[in-house]
Amino acid sequence: MAAARHSTLDFLLGAAADCNAVLKALQPIFQEQGMTETVHNWEDHGYLATYIKKNGSFANLRIYPHGLVLVDLQSYEDHTKGRDEVDQLLNKVEERMKELFHGNIKRVKRLPAILRGGVIDRYWPTADGRLVEYDIDEVVYDEDSPFQNIKILHSKQFGNILILSGDVNLAESDLAYTQAIMGSGKEDYTGKEVLILGGGDGGILYEIVKLKPKMVTMVEIDQMVIDGCKKYMRKTCGDVLDNLKGECYQVLIEDCIPVLKRYAKEGRMFDYVINDLTAVPISTSPEEDSTWEFLRLILDLSMKVLKQDGKYFTQGNCINLTDALTLYEEQLSRLYCPVEFSKETVCVPSYMELWVFYTIWKKQN
Repeated sequence: MAAARHSTLDFLLGAAADCNAVLKALQPIFQEQGMTETVHNWEDHGYLATYIKKNGSFANLRIYPHGLVLVDLQSYEDHTKGRDEVDQLLNKVEERMKELFHGNIKRVKRLPAILRGGVIDRYWPTADGRLVEYDIDEVVYDEDSPFQNIKILHSKQFGNILILSGDVNLAESDLAYTQAIMGSGKEDYTGKEVLILGGGDGGILYEIVKLKPKMVTMVEIDQMVIDGCKKYMRKTCGDVLDNLKGECYQVLIEDCIPVLKRYAKEGRMFDYVINDLTAVPISTSPEEDSTWEFLRLILDLSMKVLKQDGKYFTQGNCINLTDALTLYEEQLSRLYCPVEFSKETVCVPSYMELWVFYTIWKKQN
């Protein structure tokens, strides 16, 4: 598969570097490849040497005087031979550096090549901004709905993964997420009225229907999410999305805000409200981020349709986003009615980070 490959090799030396000596030692390796050299040097800031091959591949050699030497090599290859040539060049650089410094290298680091511009995008950021490379081997589904981009990608470890507008939502491996947002097995749904906000992957609905509720109402705005998941995420949703109505459930293809307002006006009440719409925003400026306004509106409306002894379940965000989670907890004190809450932290496999979930209930008089 053709893609631009970005390979890196880093050396952290045990002492200051003689930039000129390092350059002269490594120059022949690049020149042997028929690469054209351009050298820049700055007093007190080291050297940058750029090597360009006739096929457009290039390497940057950056030498910092305090003892950091970086090699970046970019090539566009779609065959094993090209990858082997890059590996051989980097091997030669590493060997020459070890000869030059006789063990006075504190760290040598060669990361796996980053593939850029390929058909399959394997790189997705975690909520706290770290880059994760997934073992994606197939684009199963990729469509734009009126609301968002919908991707379903296949991972060797996690099965099919639903990604909405660049955010990893749920993989077939992620039953832990579904269980956590339902109360982690501590709740009795038998004969209960349940409202699910979002949940277009069908995972929550599928698991709750097994527990013999009186009626589950799921409100999902995006029909295309349902269509994609009922075809390609069946390990998550089973057959529950094949029909929008079942013995004990109904799926409404609507915006949940008008639905919540309508239910509140009608006096309709639920034993459980499960908010699977969005994670707590990363932004810690509620006045500037409309997602916070949306979140507060959903919370207030949900409390209006939640029975006095009912429970509201929702995801928070990554455990490392302490400021955002603290701010969310502060929002809970500003609702129209006083509430209490608890939280738990769960490992969701495909997220590759610990995730916080909240249980919220009305404060008893």
